[in-house]
Amino acid sequence: MKRRLARTFEALADPARLAVVRLLRKRPRRPGEIADALALGRPVTSKPLEVLRQAGLVQAELLDEDARGRVYRLRPAPLSELRDFVDEAQACWG
Repeated sequence: MKRRLARTFEALADPARLAVVRLLRKRPRRPGEIADALALGRPVTSKPLEVLRQAGLVQAELLDEDARGRVYRLRPAPLSELRDFVDEAQACWG
């Protein structure tokens, strides 16, 4: 768990990746939607998505209607672990 928590912190430390997570909190999105919402080029968006996927924060799902299309969604487990860590740290403050 410690290594996964470290990967989560590392992944969220980048402003572009954090912006992607903020977008995906609202709903799953296609890569093009993410690129448009963040005013990034589509090729530029692929790197943050890949880092977030490798860290386990997002998952890509193929769309039934378009075999080439994908939609990205947040995975709750790493964020729950992060919340638990913050809750434990906050308990030490008082």
